[in-house]
Amino acid sequence: MKKRRLPLGVQTFSEIAEDRLVYADKTGRIYDLVTDSGKFVFLARPRRFGKSLLCSTLAALFEGKRELFTGLAVDASDWEWKKHPVIRIDLSPAAYLSLGSRALENRLNTVLSMVEDKYAVQAAGGDISDRFFNLIKNLSHKSGEKVVVIIDEYDKPLLDTIAEKEIHETLKNELRGFYGVLKSSDEFLRFVFLTGVTKFSHVSIFSQLNNLKDISLNPNYCDLCGITQEELETCFEPEIERVIAENGLERREYIDKLRRFYNGYRFSRKDLTMYNPFGLLYHFDNHGDFETYWFATGTPTFLIKLIEAQRIDVLNIEKKEISAASFQKFDVENMNALAVLYQSGYLTISDYSGSGVYLLDYPNEEVRSAFAKSLLDYFYDISGDESAQNTAARALAEGNIDEAMNALRVIFASIPYGIQLRDEKYYHTIVHLVFRMLGLFCLSEVQTAAGRIDSLVETRNYVYCFEFKLNGSAEEALEQIDSKEYLLPCGGRGKQLFKVGVSFDYEKRNIKEWRVAP
Repeated sequence: MKKRRLPLGVQTFSEIAEDRLVYADKTGRIYDLVTDSGKFVFLARPRRFGKSLLCSTLAALFEGKRELFTGLAVDASDWEWKKHPVIRIDLSPAAYLSLGSRALENRLNTVLSMVEDKYAVQAAGGDISDRFFNLIKNLSHKSGEKVVVIIDEYDKPLLDTIAEKEIHETLKNELRGFYGVLKSSDEFLRFVFLTGVTKFSHVSIFSQLNNLKDISLNPNYCDLCGITQEELETCFEPEIERVIAENGLERREYIDKLRRFYNGYRFSRKDLTMYNPFGLLYHFDNHGDFETYWFATGTPTFLIKLIEAQRIDVLNIEKKEISAASFQKFDVENMNALAVLYQSGYLTISDYSGSGVYLLDYPNEEVRSAFAKSLLDYFYDISGDESAQNTAARALAEGNIDEAMNALRVIFASIPYGIQLRDEKYYHTIVHLVFRMLGLFCLSEVQTAAGRIDSLVETRNYVYCFEFKLNGSAEEALEQIDSKEYLLPCGGRGKQLFKVGVSFDYEKRNIKEWRVAP
């Protein structure tokens, strides 16, 4: 089966169209965006989620390049193919942390110069904001059409410098003035679109652009970026068939694993989840290997430090409630760790209460396991034998608890002596994160009618109920499981049930003993 050309690393719509690369047609949704959403629009999505391609597609649409859209949804619409001047600004490629405001000024001047050259408009004098305003006005006068402004990664200078308050504040003030030009240029503008990872508060950066409509949580545009399940199984059918044929897979099991590993991102109260296109494309390109492609492109150290600073319980970081208002409070002095984790793509919406409250959870197995590993590396410096980790996962999948527990002992033995605590929850947290890192379905501190289960782990054929004791025996832990009937809600699943009592030895910094009962 011939391998089709995938748009790996391609963020330019014209290149996809002209080279006939695989494309999930979003132009019908883009038509809805530009005709129904208003004049000044903002969209936040996690990194590598297709924001830059969306910006490029918008630019081509407003430039009237109809030939690029042949056969796509917007070509069959009533779109008026006028040629508007387009100012497209991408703020991602600059050394903001080391060069500060000089990097921002250089980047903006470079972009504005490129637009002036493209449309043969003379550069105006004054500071960067004056130059921006005059460029918009002159382009409109020269073309006889209103101008379109598209700003990609508007928040990159601020995110890069968030740990350096002085530089961050300087850049924030400069960007506030620059973005404020958009409101004063209203009469010359046809459409303004800004994208980024986060939504900084109106007070900090959008105080002058207070007519900006945020569609980040709007259910009408929740599928504007990313790949839906339907798009996966139609647009990428040849890739699916090729992976199945090459690896001898059963179709439904493969599709289910794709969904568990890469799907799960949800951006509104509407119950529609998305695949991150970056991970999906690299999965297909690498013959169906399930790797952490998206997670590997970022470093969540800042977020983990924020979790630490705000004392977020990593055992219960998922299934957390957050209000819609909390998504609007991203600022240096006012950051909600859960909101930042959502905006960055490490958590996503799992449910909506109907009263403006969202429930957050990890989107999929890729993020759940990789983030657990990052937490373990940061808090506990686990560098233990990788073979022990693989052994633990395999043994639990096979129902071999003794082998799994011995592997966990090897993992515990790799933790540096100085960071261990005389705290039962410390050991519980490590075991939970290890299970998560191994890609196992694991719930901790599960509430039941009679008490709280320390850890519930489920594999394809088995359910394990773990109770941990630091100042007690494994036998006492088993007795607690029995007396409180922790496994009662787990019956009827068609899986073998195990009760596992575990005691820890603080002096040896490891698992002391365990007892198992069916």
